[in-house]
Amino acid sequence: MVRWFWQRRPEGATLQLRARGDLGDAHRVDFEELAPDVDTFLGQAAYLQLGYFETLSELIASTPELAEKAALSRAAGAALDKHEGLVALIRERGGDPTAVMLPFREELDAFRRATHGVRPQETMLSVHITAGMLDDFYYALAASYGDTGRRVARILHADDDRQAIVDLLVAMIASDPEWRSLLAMWGRRLVGDTLLVARSALRGGRLGAAGEKKVEPVFTDLMGAHARRMDAMGLAA
Repeated sequence: MVRWFWQRRPEGATLQLRARGDLGDAHRVDFEELAPDVDTFLGQAAYLQLGYFETLSELIASTPELAEKAALSRAAGAALDKHEGLVALIRERGGDPTAVMLPFREELDAFRRATHGVRPQETMLSVHITAGMLDDFYYALAASYGDTGRRVARILHADDDRQAIVDLLVAMIASDPEWRSLLAMWGRRLVGDTLLVARSALRGGRLGAAGEKKVEPVFTDLMGAHARRMDAMGLAA
């Protein structure tokens, strides 16, 4: 049976994702040769945040409870703030934000559709899990872009305001044990699609053995952070 790099335990010391707020160069050596050009990096990151804002806005419109609307609104506002911060950076660099984001629209819209649940609670979990993983990934990748990367890292470091969504999901799980198994299964399904988006951000797409070795520790850390998010909600990763 084939075991993907995120399923294997790395041997020896592993590279750790930088702690939030550490804007140093810890990953430059590992990502420098694999990092895409800066417009690709910024365009993908900006469009992802716009997609999360859109998904959360759709949830707000379809949610009857005022408390849930308020929780979703705060998370949507945080995603929009990140999107606008990245768009402002693109403009400062002389780029057209629409033109920079457009090449990734089809692929990332397909990702949103694939991770959109049948039930609102599944979609809430999708946003929390996939945005968490991809924010971590782009935060690590940012070390390859000097001052621009440091500014991106600060944007992604901002509060995501998703804790209220987590609280809603935890309360739902506590009220009906069937939600636990359903959301745990859904959370596991999200991982493959999310890691494919991260891989697609790297230069060349097909990494080869040397490239896989470079990124394996980072993807291992992404999976560790994913497991902690799931554990915090009482869900098995």
